[in-house]
Amino acid sequence: MHAQLLTRSKLFCVCATAGEDLPNTRTCPVCLGHPGALPVLNPEAARMAVRAGTAFGGALHHTSRFARKHYFYPDLPKGYQITQYERPFCTGGALRFRLPDGTDGHAAFERIHLEEDAGKLLHDGSRVRADYNRSGIPLLEIVTQPVLASPEAAVAFLQELRRVLMYLGISDGSMERASFRCDANVSLRDNSGTPGQRTEIKNLNSFRHIEHALHWEISRQRELHAAGMDVQPVTLLWDEAGKAGRIMRGKESAADYHYLDDPDLPEMSIHDEEMEIAAGSLPELPLIRAARFVAAFGLTKYDADVLTGARLVADYFEEILASFPDGIRLSMATAAAHWVGGEVLAMMKEQASEVIPVPASHLALLLEHVAAGSISRTASKQVFDRMWRSGEHPDHVIAALDLRQISDADSLRTLAGQILKAHPAQVQAYRDGKKGLLGFFMQKILVLSQGKADPLMSSSILSALLESERQEPGESAGRRSDPEEEIPGRGGVRP
Repeated sequence: MHAQLLTRSKLFCVCATAGEDLPNTRTCPVCLGHPGALPVLNPEAARMAVRAGTAFGGALHHTSRFARKHYFYPDLPKGYQITQYERPFCTGGALRFRLPDGTDGHAAFERIHLEEDAGKLLHDGSRVRADYNRSGIPLLEIVTQPVLASPEAAVAFLQELRRVLMYLGISDGSMERASFRCDANVSLRDNSGTPGQRTEIKNLNSFRHIEHALHWEISRQRELHAAGMDVQPVTLLWDEAGKAGRIMRGKESAADYHYLDDPDLPEMSIHDEEMEIAAGSLPELPLIRAARFVAAFGLTKYDADVLTGARLVADYFEEILASFPDGIRLSMATAAAHWVGGEVLAMMKEQASEVIPVPASHLALLLEHVAAGSISRTASKQVFDRMWRSGEHPDHVIAALDLRQISDADSLRTLAGQILKAHPAQVQAYRDGKKGLLGFFMQKILVLSQGKADPLMSSSILSALLESERQEPGESAGRRSDPEEEIPGRGGVRP
């Protein structure tokens, strides 16, 4: 797996990692490999790498070396890639993740190391052009042991790995921009458990494509074995449109790359103090946080997984809970979880937003209004939409849009009386047994009240009027025939 690190400059030069997207505008003699240009390590990239190694429980080495990996390809301007080979900064480590059946999976790592990215080839009809803006961008490479036993397990592992890297604040995890991608090695084990010849599928940057590609390659290798043929060590590219892999070249071995220690870069040193700082600054990781949400707030596993999908969203949810008064905090947890996992995430997706402009305290107050019946659930969505776009306080929006819910029994009886008087045929049909018409009357009262009628009280009052055969529809609709008889559930009075 390759994850682009969130540094402002490249791994060995001061060129920006983001900015103007015109081809070859973020390059310099160092990342283009001009003669005499000397690389200098970006210390922030090293700190991020140490943070990742610490989070995954790997063995951090006090000294490590950079090497030159030699191969010739148009996207590699120097003719070699600066990476780590015999002496990476971290070996071992592992990641726990949740398999599709809900059980825990565990993937052990071989190593974690730093390397620079190559450029990008742009295919335009019969022409291929090279853009070196990406050349030299810092990558964290994580190599697992061969322990993932199915395409579904591989995808579940990659989803959790991406989530952890984003939680650590060291990668944006964008698969669309190829900030997170993987090279998948595939081999089949024989009956004794011995792995066979492996192949490699390069540069997969979509979970769906990864699953399709792995299933296809497993089937291809099985067919070769069934035909008595050997699997050849090849590197493939995946064609999602054609749902097939294409052999790009024979698979290289370490000897083919002619690794050499880079003479221009000294050893990378990691001191005990830096390791301690990394260990002390780790956030609560997503699986642990999701388990706490279930145990502490009574959320379902599904809701907890949705909320912890991104650290920003999980933090926002906890800020909302902290804004509630102590007496109602736990009782509001599920409602807050549904709002954040529903309306907030939907708005972020719709607006392509990476921030939440509504203060957590404002959303907490809006949810309190809904719980108290001050506004309806439907109206609350209007309020939230305006809060998102304008930043206004919820009370100001409710007042400006006149959305406060009608919960006065006399007002609702008046509205109900008007509805029943206007639809005598439906009233008689209801009394003749078509009880489903209550929904018809509810719709009418909500339209007449512009959505502000309290649904529970409205339903109770309509039912009482419709069941009262002694009174014609609309006859003294506001008059109470029995002031002592209460409306169920709301403490109102049955007419």
